[in-house]
Amino acid sequence: MRIAVPKEILDSENRVAATPETVIKYRELGHQVAVESHAGEGIFISDEDYRKAGAEIVSDVEELMGKADLILKVKQPIFNTAKNKHEVEMMRLGCTLVTFLHPAAPHSHDMVKMLRDRNILSFTMDGIPRISRAQRMDALTSMSTVTGYRSVLDGAIRFSKFVPMIGTAIGTIKPATVLVVGAGVVGLQAVATAKRLGAIVRVWDIREAARKEAGSLGAKVEGFEVPPEIALAEGGYAKTLSAEWIKKEQEAIKPVVAGADIIILSALVPGSLAPIVITKEAVAGMQPGSVIVDVSIDQGGNCELTKAGEEFRTANGVLVTGVANIPGRMAVHATWLYAQNMYYYIENLYQDGRSAINYKDEIVSASLVTKDKQIVFKPLLDVLDK
Repeated sequence: MRIAVPKEILDSENRVAATPETVIKYRELGHQVAVESHAGEGIFISDEDYRKAGAEIVSDVEELMGKADLILKVKQPIFNTAKNKHEVEMMRLGCTLVTFLHPAAPHSHDMVKMLRDRNILSFTMDGIPRISRAQRMDALTSMSTVTGYRSVLDGAIRFSKFVPMIGTAIGTIKPATVLVVGAGVVGLQAVATAKRLGAIVRVWDIREAARKEAGSLGAKVEGFEVPPEIALAEGGYAKTLSAEWIKKEQEAIKPVVAGADIIILSALVPGSLAPIVITKEAVAGMQPGSVIVDVSIDQGGNCELTKAGEEFRTANGVLVTGVANIPGRMAVHATWLYAQNMYYYIENLYQDGRSAINYKDEIVSASLVTKDKQIVFKPLLDVLDK
C-alpha cells in the first residue's frame, strides 16, 4: 500500500502521525510511505530525516492524499485555507483514513458525513477499546497522559495568583485549590501534577473506584453516590448518565465548584459526547480570577459555557478555556507516543501485512467509523438518532 502522512493544519498542532522510526517499520511491512514536506518541522524532524528512513517527500498535500491508499493523521480533517478545500475533499475516493475523528462531538458530524459520502473507510483512534491486547495501540491513554500534565500547567499560567503556599516576610500566601473533574487517565495525571505544584487538590468522579484511586494520590475526594449499574460501563469506564442523574450531579457539584480556583474538566465517556457537569449557574458562583480548563472539549466539553477552540472571561471574571489539542502543545513526546501507537494499530488492522482487514477483530470493529458509504460508529449513531 501507499501510506500518506500529511502535515497537520489544526492550530498549534505540531504532532505527526509517523516518525522516521515508524516509517522504517512500515517499509519493513512492504509499504511505501510518502510524507508531506515540512510535516515534522514542529518536532525538529527534517525532510531529510524522513528521506533517510525511506519516505518520499511530497510538497503538494492534494497530490499526497490524492494518491494514497492509507492516510495516517493525528487530528480530524478540517478545511485547508491554503487550498481553499476541505482535507476530506483531497482524499482519494475509497481510500482508508486512520486518525482521531472524535465522531460523537457535534463539530465532527458534518466531516464524518463527508467521509461517508466519499466512500472513505475510516477508523478513529479514540474508539480503541481499553483491553490488554490494545495497550500498545491505545493513543487515547497516551495523549491523555500528556493532556493531564499540560492542562494543569496551562491553568496555573492563566491563574493570576501563586499555586503553592508561599511564605514571605509579611505573611503567608494560601495555596490554590485545584478541582479535577473526572478521575480517568487525564484526571489522575492532573491530580499528580497539581500536587507537585503545591495545590490543594480535590477530585470529583461518579465512580467509587476512580475516587479511591485519586484519593491514593493525595487528593481530597468529592462526588456523590450513583448506583454502579448506572455509573459504570463495561471495563469500569463511566457511563452516560440519564438526564435525571445529570441534573442531580450538576446540583451536587455547585458548592465544590464555588470553592475552586482552577478547575480541570476531564469527565469523558469513551466514544460519546462529554456530559455537561458544570452549568453556567455554577460558573456564576465562582470567584473572579478563577480558571476553568475544559480538556473534554474535543467531545463537546463538560462546562455549559465552553466554546471549542476559544478562551474568554465571563461577566463575573472567570476565565474559561476550550483551547483544543493540548497534546499538540507538547508535540515531541506526544508524537513519539502517538506514532508508536499508530504503528501497532496499523499492524493489527492489516494482519496479513498487506490489505486484508478482519472486521470481526474487537479493536477494528470498535474503532470503525465509516464503511461502504455508511456510518457504523454506534456512539455517533446514537447521537444522530436523538
